[in-house]
Amino acid sequence: MDRKSNKHNVPLANELRKNMTKEEKHLWYDFLSKHSIKFYRQKVFGKYILDFYCAKAKLVIELDGSQHGTPECEQYDEVRTQYLREYGLEVLRIPNYQVQKSFYDVCRYINSIIEKRMC
Repeated sequence: MDRKSNKHNVPLANELRKNMTKEEKHLWYDFLSKHSIKFYRQKVFGKYILDFYCAKAKLVIELDGSQHGTPECEQYDEVRTQYLREYGLEVLRIPNYQVQKSFYDVCRYINSIIEKRMC
């Protein structure tokens, strides 16, 4: 299985890093960037750009806006998730509204998954 990164995605990943959504900024600056386990943001992985990636826990965190509710996006997300699972990665899809309304619950949930993955 070839995981070779698409180098054409690197400039886009850099741009996404500079222009994160407010939910991405909140999760990154107030939780993931300070976590004891190293996370990366807007990480190029194969042909995709992952919102947040932790190699040690083999964990991907995707924050989903309302556009992810369309049938086209749901199908794309499923193909993408299946691709990532082939590498042993677990993909957490968290709606933006949950970050806005229940930030600490989201953080606890992420921590619980990390603990399970690290055992």
